Amino acid sequence: MGASLHPVWLLGRKRRIVDGMSDKSRLVVIVGSVREGRFGPVVASWVADQIRAHGGFDVDLVDLAGVDIPLTLPAASPKFAGDDYPRPEGMKDLTRKLSEADAFIIVTPEYNHSYPASLKALIDWHFTQWTAKPVAFVSYGGAAGGRHAVLHLENVLTELHAVTIRDGLTFPNYFTAWKDGTPLDAAAAGYAKTLLEQLSWWAQALRAARTAVPYPGGA
Repeated sequence: MGASLHPVWLLGRKRRIVDGMSDKSRLVVIVGSVREGRFGPVVASWVADQIRAHGGFDVDLVDLAGVDIPLTLPAASPKFAGDDYPRPEGMKDLTRKLSEADAFIIVTPEYNHSYPASLKALIDWHFTQWTAKPVAFVSYGGAAGGRHAVLHLENVLTELHAVTIRDGLTFPNYFTAWKDGTPLDAAAAGYAKTLLEQLSWWAQALRAARTAVPYPGGA
């Protein structure tokens, strides 16, 4: 079995500048695994190539293996502390990237039917950075292709007022389904294009909405 995507409606390629905003959205791609020998950077590199081919985003790749993300959290909630939340010095650049992003793609494996602790730590150190922004998922794993991990992430990010994109890209049995940094399924690039079209639509729509009216209830 190769890559898969739930049924979608393809969106048109036409883009507009809304109220003087750039037609390119800021997209952060997050490599969620920090495990030794991980496959995540291979998947993320391929995803980044698809994003560049799409042309609708300014992309920034964040590899959690290179970021200091402690598991011990401050007593206060980032939801209420806002800019005063005491994050480690080494996390400031990451927090800035999340704050400036219009959209996210999380690249995640599936460990024991869920997602890595590194991703949970990243999410829990932040709140408003996710609010009213779209999040898409690219997962890889065994027979399920990482879908259990994505289902858990959807629940968590919905609690933070993010908008999760239904049609995630999955790679079942990635250990036999990739060669030389590319999925063997010829349809994978088409699935990625569809995901990016949906993500771009939501990114621009929500950016315009956040600019026009402060989001209620997310902070």
